[in-house]
Amino acid sequence: MADEPLVLGIETSCDETGVGIVRGTTLLADAVASSVDEHARFGGVVPEVASRAHLEAMVPTIERALKDAGVSARDLDGIAVTAGPGLAGALLVGVSAAKAYAYALGKPLYGVNHLASHICVDQLEHGPLPEPTMALLVSGGHSSLLLSADITSDVRPLGATIDDAAGEAFDKIARVLNLGFPGGPVIDRYAREGDPEAIAFPRGLTGPRDPAYDFSFSGLKTAVARWIEAKRAAGEEVPVRDVSASFQEAVVDVLTRKAVRACKDEGVDHLMIGGGVAANSRLRALAQERCEAAGIRLRVPRPKLCTDNGAMVAALGAEMVARNRAASDWDLSADSSLPVTDPHVPGAAHSHDHVHETARENLYS
Repeated sequence: MADEPLVLGIETSCDETGVGIVRGTTLLADAVASSVDEHARFGGVVPEVASRAHLEAMVPTIERALKDAGVSARDLDGIAVTAGPGLAGALLVGVSAAKAYAYALGKPLYGVNHLASHICVDQLEHGPLPEPTMALLVSGGHSSLLLSADITSDVRPLGATIDDAAGEAFDKIARVLNLGFPGGPVIDRYAREGDPEAIAFPRGLTGPRDPAYDFSFSGLKTAVARWIEAKRAAGEEVPVRDVSASFQEAVVDVLTRKAVRACKDEGVDHLMIGGGVAANSRLRALAQERCEAAGIRLRVPRPKLCTDNGAMVAALGAEMVARNRAASDWDLSADSSLPVTDPHVPGAAHSHDHVHETARENLYS
């Protein structure tokens, strides 16, 4: 265990301040401070509120993670941080904190990609990722099919959402149903008592001429909202459980159908599902059913590792260290639209090492 990299990861792409510590592929600590309650009254995430919450939570969350892991900051082999994509202000808080800790401790800094981190976190649950890895990432901001030959350097997008992401659609329908925010967990809960075949909601981009791997949930969202409005206009009671179940089924049907098709087309015999929506019970069940029927092995992390967390960032950072990837420079900046084809943001190793020597001399002499 001692020769495996010990890495701390910081995640602040949205409304979760996550700090994780891993040794190789072993999770030692996963500390999270959520500001979701502060956003609930607005019905969605407010960037400025999220940024301020990260500022307040950062140092206490890092200290809690170090304590939980039973390690000293000086023992770390590197510090990883989400450099993008995400909310610009929120990302800046994390990147600035990571720079400060890395500089003070004289440790390598790794700016990594949020989406690639969601894939890499599965290593903490099921061991090293197969290469290549087919990944379906579904969250509030992303619905993507990705093929990764090397999680540290080679991630290829096969398809993505062209409008609303799956998680975003869940939030919007929950708002129409007056179920609160965030919408994913509450719709999942109501759907368990509803009939998924009660209402025939549309499946977007599933026609023979539609893009094979792209997603669209805007039309579904509109169809559900209009169905609810028509019921209310007629003075009829809205069957919340049946609406939730039928809407949820429409989403997970499209997600799993396209993911299994991508595996078959690319000759990949396994599928990894990540992102916040991967915690959805129906998505997990239908994916398992369809993967078994197609002879595909399914890998889904436990729900806590599906949502945004620092452990996933630390996991990818540990891979960067283990594979001797170049660390990031001190001019690393947050990139709200960082493409998934950039799993990390490397820098010039010689200048980075020079600054580290300066840090050691100045702060620990």
